[in-house]
Formats: sequence, C-alpha cells, structure tokens
Amino acid sequence: MMDLLDLLKRRRSVRVYESRPVEKEKLAAILEAARAAPSAGNLQAFEMVVVESSERKALLARAALDQQHVASAPVLLVFVANPARSASKYGGRGSDLYARQDATIACAHAQLAATSLGLGSCWVGAFYPEVIRQILNAPSSLEPVAILSVGYAAEEPAATERRPLEDLVRWETF
Repeated sequence: MMDLLDLLKRRRSVRVYESRPVEKEKLAAILEAARAAPSAGNLQAFEMVVVESSERKALLARAALDQQHVASAPVLLVFVANPARSASKYGGRGSDLYARQDATIACAHAQLAATSLGLGSCWVGAFYPEVIRQILNAPSSLEPVAILSVGYAAEEPAATERRPLEDLVRWETF
C-alpha cells in the first residue's frame, strides 16, 4: 500500500475506463472505506447506491449533463445525504450542512480507496438531483450529493496545476 501523501498526489479524475469489471472484494473495500469516514455526531447521515446496470448508468449519465464516462464506468457509487438523520441531533445546521458534509467525506474516502486499489475514479457533482432521485427511486427527503465513477483506467490523466500554498493559506486572519 502506498504512502498517504503519494496516494493523494496520484489521484486523478479518470474519464475513460476499461470494460473489465471491478472485483467484488475491491468494491467491498471501497464501500468499507466510505463507511469508515468521519461524520457529524457519528450519525453517518448518508446513503450509498451502487449502480452496475448499463441501463441505469446510461440514465444517470444523461442526468449528469451527458457525461459519458458515467455510463461507461463499470461501477457508479451515488452518495446521497440524509438530512433528517442529521437534523435529529443538530436541527437545521445538521440538515442543511452536516448531512451533505457526511456524504462528501464518505465519497472522498471511497475515491481515495479506489486509487489505493489501482482503480480510477471521477467525482461528478454536475447533475439534476430530482432526476437522480427518480432514477434511484429515492425518497424526496434524500439529497443526491455526488456520483463517483469507478473502474480500471484506460487513460493516464496528467496532474492538474494547483494554486500555490501562498495563494491558498492564511495565517491567523485574512
């Protein structure tokens, strides 16, 4: 297993996948990594939907502004916030923020786990939430937050430029 800092630097947004399936053991490890993510009050105010059927992936790709890698990836993980679960302890801030953060952190853990297992992934946040809900038969109380496409990369994207730390970091105040 690679060093965490190397892993973070190695992660790329992969949009071209091989057709071979992701092994069930690797998928299980990715789901466990997401489950291990920290969450507000340990409420784990999110749900994960694993999508492998070609038909549903095509529908999700259409709902994700026709991003074709969504349809071509062997596996999609859809992270859905459960605001009511977080509101039970934290009220409005829980439903408006913490549940989304829980789903987001879980997705980040899944993405890094995929990278550590030699898989590619791409975080998708551009989509029509109501359409995603319908495709997944999710109740209206749940909020789709991210789609993570996962599979064996058929491309090696170059590293993208990052802002210098001097431009990102403030010490003590702005």
